[in-house]
Amino acid sequence: MRVSTTARRFRVSAFRVGWYQGAQARLVWRSERVPGREQRAPDLHPLTRTVRAGWRRTLTVDTEGWPEGAYLLRLDADEGHQRYVPVVVRSASGAGRTVLLHAPATWQAYNGWGGYSLYSGQDGGYQQRSTIVSFDRPYDGSGAEKFLVYERAAVVLAERLGIPLAYTTGIDVHRDPGVLRKATAVVVLGHDEYWTPRQRRELVRARDAGTNVAILGANTCFRRVRLETHGDEPGHRPGRSVVCYKSSFARDPSYPARPDLVTTDFRSGPGADPESSFTGVLYEGFPTDAPYVVHQPRHWLFEGTGVRQGQAFDHLVGVEYDRVTPTAPTPRRIEIVAHSPLRCNGERSHQDSAYYTVPSGAGVFATGTMRWVEALMAGTRDNGRNHAMDAATGAFVTRTTENLLRAFAEGPAARHRPQPRRNVEEVYGRS
Repeated sequence: MRVSTTARRFRVSAFRVGWYQGAQARLVWRSERVPGREQRAPDLHPLTRTVRAGWRRTLTVDTEGWPEGAYLLRLDADEGHQRYVPVVVRSASGAGRTVLLHAPATWQAYNGWGGYSLYSGQDGGYQQRSTIVSFDRPYDGSGAEKFLVYERAAVVLAERLGIPLAYTTGIDVHRDPGVLRKATAVVVLGHDEYWTPRQRRELVRARDAGTNVAILGANTCFRRVRLETHGDEPGHRPGRSVVCYKSSFARDPSYPARPDLVTTDFRSGPGADPESSFTGVLYEGFPTDAPYVVHQPRHWLFEGTGVRQGQAFDHLVGVEYDRVTPTAPTPRRIEIVAHSPLRCNGERSHQDSAYYTVPSGAGVFATGTMRWVEALMAGTRDNGRNHAMDAATGAFVTRTTENLLRAFAEGPAARHRPQPRRNVEEVYGRS
């Protein structure tokens, strides 16, 4: 661990996130108090505007013997300041288990530490953004915003259910996809936007071998990225840079010789491959705030919720959303189970939650809203009225997610749950 601080001393505590008789984390390790020091200013690569801290090691955290899982390392300064570091102790195998897939490439894409992210530069503008971002720097803000907002509540729920779980990240699937082999399900968490082509291929391969896929967010598998090694300093680890040129794809060194590796949106050329062929839904817009409207109340996903057709849950659709788009590549056997009217940037549209199956028997469900994981704690003492979502919304999302995870943990969903009924033409009309 590399730390820069003005505090005289600090200590590190490691908490495993889960379900411990109602507590949502357990302390597994704590360091002694460590002398603090302020390390040197970060380096900035002028061409790609990549920030790297280049700090010296402060202490070593030995995770040997820690249970697989999602962890938060909390740094506490003697003066009272705190910062988090999210860590995944990954599983070697997911066989017979539900694999929780964490999204560090997306965490890093939005990370503005040092003044640059894949979205903006120091001037706050898009034109001065980074085209390559590095894991050799801290996360900004609390250090764990994306994990806390879009992942933690799903981990807590999955652990509470007691289903067999495994843990990994999208980057680790890219490096070693063996964790997906014979997994009963993969759960893609609330905001997982940045994927490598290999990661996507391996998830599709797992689906086609019978592994269910649950997508608990929106804007999933939207950006096509590469993992690269940059820097010459000793001990520099491979693949610690995320490359995404986005609209500047013509500057990508892979262009035009390797169109399949050019880092832009999956749906865009060169090498266009819209995410909807895998997810079933297509990302459409930002920002929105709208009620979530149930379309198929008798679907097995909604069992025990007591919902009626047309019943709405305020504010559950946002801040980004997906929909089934008939003109985009879409799995044939797909059923829209929620269909929510909305406005986004002045335009009328809809959000959809959708479920489909493939010949292997695997089922794929996409919530189509980025607030799904946030809603798991809506109305509770832990999250209050998040985005003004109330306790009824929290109860609905929690029961639906429980139904989903329990069903998917039983193996290929088409073998033990009703087949989806294609209703795209019924919902959107025939072209």
